[in-house]
Amino acid sequence: MLNADLAFWPSVVFMVACNLHFGPRIESDGIAMQSGLDGRPTWYSSKVIGLWGMVGFALAVRLFIWVASIYVPAKVHGAEAGLLMASVVIVASHVFILREAIRGS
Repeated sequence: MLNADLAFWPSVVFMVACNLHFGPRIESDGIAMQSGLDGRPTWYSSKVIGLWGMVGFALAVRLFIWVASIYVPAKVHGAEAGLLMASVVIVASHVFILREAIRGS
C-alpha cells in the first residue's frame, strides 16, 4: 500500500457518494462528457456510464499502478506522485461533469 492511497481511497468514496447523491437529481438520460472551447458539449454518454465510468477509470488506474509496481518495479518511477495527481484530477473532473449535468437538466 502506498501513502498516496490515503488520498486515493477517500477520493473513490467521495465519487461514489457524489454519484449516489447527485445521480437522482440528473433528469436527462445523457451526460455531457466533454466541452469544446466554446463551452458547448462535444459528446454525450449515458447517465450510468457518465456517473460510474469515472469510478471504474480511477480503479483501473490504481490497478495498473499496482500491477506495474509488482511485475516491472524497475520501470515504475514516481508511483506515489502519479497516484496522488491522478486522484485529484479524476475527482475534479468528475465533480465538474456532475455539476454541468445537474445544471443542464
